[in-house]
Amino acid sequence: MELFENLKNDWQNQSTQIPKNKGIKAISNKIKAIKNKQRITNIVLLAAIAVLIFFFFYVSAYTQSKATWGLILMITPLLVRVIIELLSINKLNKLNKGIDFSSFKTKLEHYYKLRKQVHFVLTPIVFVLYIIGFIMLLPNFKEALSKGFYNYIIVSSVVILLILSIFIIKEIKKELLFLKELK
Repeated sequence: MELFENLKNDWQNQSTQIPKNKGIKAISNKIKAIKNKQRITNIVLLAAIAVLIFFFFYVSAYTQSKATWGLILMITPLLVRVIIELLSINKLNKLNKGIDFSSFKTKLEHYYKLRKQVHFVLTPIVFVLYIIGFIMLLPNFKEALSKGFYNYIIVSSVVILLILSIFIIKEIKKELLFLKELK
């Protein structure tokens, strides 16, 4: 009987935070915001993929090995990222908000760890492969374009990559802060 009393006391003394209705609503709103950002990311990435595929056929890149590989290195990582974002949205949709708070929190923490891996491992790889693919296209640009336009592409691509890097870093920090608040 003493064992039962100890169990009963332990059960009653456990600290399980139960969020208030406002807390549940805030969590739900934050999850919706994360899903919306991931959808926007997918739309932007799919638009970039569409432009690259159009460019691939427009310049007949399939006739030139280096251009083909350059575009493949630009398109494939973006496609992989889109697939991972879709899987991530799916995983977020499957989070059952009706389960007990501690289980929900554990699942949310797991999701947070996965997102950190996406941001700190996959995103840099995608970015580097994209840059390598672009660099592989530069000889074709130099051959086919005027010197002025070629120089414009070089300068503008560096500026765009810097701005894009800053934007990506800022968005990653925002999402991770968002997810950390949910923990």
